[in-house]
Amino acid sequence: MKKLLVGIGLLFLLFIGYLAFAPVPINPSVWEPEENAGYVGAFSPNTELANLERIPLGKSVGPEDVAVLNGKIYATSQTGDITRIDPVTTQVEIVANTGGVPLGIEVSNGIIYIADAHKGLLSLTEGGELKTLTDEVDGTPILYADDLDIAENGIIYVSDASTKFGAEDNGTTMAASLLEIMESKGTGRVLAYDPRTMQTRTVAKGLVFPNGLAMHPDGSVLVNETGRYRTLKIDPETGRMTDWIANLPGFPDNINPGPNGTFLLGIISPRSDWLDDNAGKPGMRKLAMRLPPAMRPKAEHYGHIVQLDANGKVLRTFQDPAGEYHDATGAIVYDGQMYVTSLHEADLARRAYPDLD
Repeated sequence: MKKLLVGIGLLFLLFIGYLAFAPVPINPSVWEPEENAGYVGAFSPNTELANLERIPLGKSVGPEDVAVLNGKIYATSQTGDITRIDPVTTQVEIVANTGGVPLGIEVSNGIIYIADAHKGLLSLTEGGELKTLTDEVDGTPILYADDLDIAENGIIYVSDASTKFGAEDNGTTMAASLLEIMESKGTGRVLAYDPRTMQTRTVAKGLVFPNGLAMHPDGSVLVNETGRYRTLKIDPETGRMTDWIANLPGFPDNINPGPNGTFLLGIISPRSDWLDDNAGKPGMRKLAMRLPPAMRPKAEHYGHIVQLDANGKVLRTFQDPAGEYHDATGAIVYDGQMYVTSLHEADLARRAYPDLD
């Protein structure tokens, strides 16, 4: 019995030592989040995102973002596929596979542009011809191309969500995003690619997982800084950043133009009380990374799309507190339907788009 107790004691000490000193991939920074007001006021709960119609995509899981070209909807996926969906017949075909993880997608002048978390910025024709436009800037690789949009002058702006935790090196896009947010040092950046010169430059840096990106009518760039619960407005020439909307009740993911000068912003999950409470405790965040994945803080399923005007004012929200359509990332509106995207679902979802009063 004495030997057994000694053995148990040694195991306990080893476990404590592991929790205290085992190496982890993050070196957390201290920060102070604003108090989370939660789902009140303009964010009061509703069920406008419940009971969505689903369009099965087969093996092309995770339609993170969509765009429209010649009446067809093009979707990205976690499996590398770019799918083309007929919104009338719901027929789905695979146009190409990037060999990586395509996340953001936009269309301009008949060309499909893709932000691929493994490959960088790509272009794709309707016929399936795929081309890499850029995968590095200033001699450094683009480790996590996340989203993009195209300015009127043709410049393509891209979010590079982390320059430390690459999506490919860390297994999945979700795993890499959690590392960037848990560390919270802000290694992400926003890039600009000029198709005429084929040159890429850094517009802004120091962001904690810059995610969804959209051009503002005044020429500035809107970027969701997921790890700071806000959307930034960035001057593309000076890199000056200001809050467009801040202290959101969750983690913002995609942002896309909506009808009549509005924007549709996806909140992939509510804020984490644990993460907020430990924002000033780097040691606790290190300890959490030493725990088995099942014991670490987890994202909560809660469907949430926010519609805002050009000034960042919330006009209305579409919510599903039950989170039936998991990990909703954002939405676009096409032909009277609001198409809702997801990080992990095997379906694209939609519902009728109700006009604003």
